[in-house]
Amino acid sequence: MSRTTPTGTPLGDAFHVYDTTLRDGAQREGISYSVTDKLAVAGHLDALGVGFIEGGWPGALPKDTEFFARAAAGELELRHAALVAFGATRKAGVRADEDPQVRALLDSEARVVTLVAKSDRRHIERALRTDVVESCAMVADTVALLRAEGRRVFLDAEHFFDGYLFDPETALRVLDAGVTAGADVAVLCDTNGGMLPLRVAEIVGEVAKRTGFRLGIHCQDDTGCAVANSIAAVQTGATHVQCTANGYGERAGNADLFAVIGNLVTKLDMPVLPEGSFVELTRTAHTLAEIANIAPDTHQAYVGASAFAHKAGLHASAIKVDPELYNHMDPTVVGNGQRVLVTEMAGRASVELKGAEFGLDLAGHPQAVSAVVATVKEREAQGWSFEAADASLELLMRTAVDADGAPAAPFELESYRVITERRADGEVVAEATVKLAVDGHRVIATEEGNGPVNALDAALRSALTPSCPWLRDVDLSDYKVRILNPKQGDHGTQAVTRVLVESTDSAAEGGGSWTTVGVHGNVVEASWLALVDALTFAAQRDQTRRRAQDGACSGSGPIATR
Repeated sequence: MSRTTPTGTPLGDAFHVYDTTLRDGAQREGISYSVTDKLAVAGHLDALGVGFIEGGWPGALPKDTEFFARAAAGELELRHAALVAFGATRKAGVRADEDPQVRALLDSEARVVTLVAKSDRRHIERALRTDVVESCAMVADTVALLRAEGRRVFLDAEHFFDGYLFDPETALRVLDAGVTAGADVAVLCDTNGGMLPLRVAEIVGEVAKRTGFRLGIHCQDDTGCAVANSIAAVQTGATHVQCTANGYGERAGNADLFAVIGNLVTKLDMPVLPEGSFVELTRTAHTLAEIANIAPDTHQAYVGASAFAHKAGLHASAIKVDPELYNHMDPTVVGNGQRVLVTEMAGRASVELKGAEFGLDLAGHPQAVSAVVATVKEREAQGWSFEAADASLELLMRTAVDADGAPAAPFELESYRVITERRADGEVVAEATVKLAVDGHRVIATEEGNGPVNALDAALRSALTPSCPWLRDVDLSDYKVRILNPKQGDHGTQAVTRVLVESTDSAAEGGGSWTTVGVHGNVVEASWLALVDALTFAAQRDQTRRRAQDGACSGSGPIATR
């Protein structure tokens, strides 16, 4: 694949992927990066292969000043990207070489500096309280000083689109002041995020023709069009695109780096990342979400867990014939994967494809497929949900294929009892007692917990661990409860309850997790059903693992493990 822009210009420095997660993205509500976090984020972005990483605003924020100092001291080694310092032009009436903010940009030791300058006459006059002549001089003086000090300069023309629509000549004068003084790129910023793609394309194309400058694009997402606006700008002349990881940013956010890169590579045939990096898109998106302490967006384009998930039976039927019929691209190219969701909407094809994910060939078991489809539809009508509980669904499928050889719980229940006690000191403690048959022996165990489910889980572990030592590696990692469709006149506490239990196995290679579901009018019984499925699935994993180990020891072929 040739590395060219949409107009045929060779890539390399001819096209910039510029990331501003550490500055603009950090303005998202709920994000607060430490300096160590910022160094880690920069490392992952560099590994992905972006061209420029905007590290922050040295001199304005102590944390950003420290970040650049630590980067300069060798704590950040970049292989692909150039580190960028962001800042403002000199203040009105102050010499550029005497402005402490400009001096801080030089002191950062960043070889690239992005200067923000207002390009809307209303902002120049009302916010800066100066005139257009002085504002342009502020831009030109600062760019000239930075260039004289050996820095490469990009100019962020703040509020450009709004300013161009209000007074195009002033907006263009600001661009001219920066580029004439030595700025490499004039970045057109949709700062308020109010533009739509056709208007962006129109203005970028017009500015490109009128100026001949190298143009960049920076879009906020207030209309939900930041990615589309960015791509429209590239298609009409921009060769520098600014984004943030996962679209983080102030208000509604910024253009999502991963969606923009995905579109550039797969739709515009522009391999803007180093060879072999595109497959790291999904992993990088999720890693940066973890550092930001924000749950990954499951429905995010290209990299979301649901980006290539199919629920409708009609889709599954076509995918069974050819996955390309309902996927706009091969998900493995970006490190993602296709999933089939089995719900009440599912047909036979959905069940067969989902079975294949579990290592089950259901094509030769038509009766089992029919049974699974019927059971899923019946149970989902009662409030069960299998699309988020793959482990319960796999157990259901295996039972339908071979009832005699179906995975079984490592015990038989005689009874369980749960009581909750509020003590005089205000402490609330749940106590659970289970009576089980385990390997032909009657076992009784009682344990306390901070709630009925925790107590039940503890009692089960106490009873089973002596005969099931693998249980020591299995933890209940998450527990979710939802009240379903209370009847007319009923209170929520009288409605059917659905419980999802997520379990993890620390002994599994690379870690392992699975989710099970239980539904009942009693929340404790719903929880019990989910717990039993969780332990049954764990027992099946242990049996599969031991068979694989036995096969390896005896020299037989490997047995597939989930």
